[in-house]
Amino acid sequence: MSAVAFHQDYLGIEQPAVGQLIRELRQTLKLTQEKFAAQLGVSFPTINRWENGHATPSPLALKQIETLLNQLAESPDGALRKCSRAIQGKYLPSRKLKA
Repeated sequence: MSAVAFHQDYLGIEQPAVGQLIRELRQTLKLTQEKFAAQLGVSFPTINRWENGHATPSPLALKQIETLLNQLAESPDGALRKCSRAIQGKYLPSRKLKA
């Protein structure tokens, strides 16, 4: 299965939308690429390549990103919940995420 096919099957979106989703999620969390990379257990250049469409996240990384979106959706912080819903609506309109 190609990387594009995997992303379509797993999240229902294609690259570069995956990169845009990652950038928007990182910015919502107010994290630098370095800090977001540390949170996901990858390197800074990896986050940079994902956001710029030069590489695609692994299945494990996609699961972690999905988990972060779900955690934001459950956050007691209303602003984070709102941002999470906006991101999900923009990139995953036909899919309700679950961890």
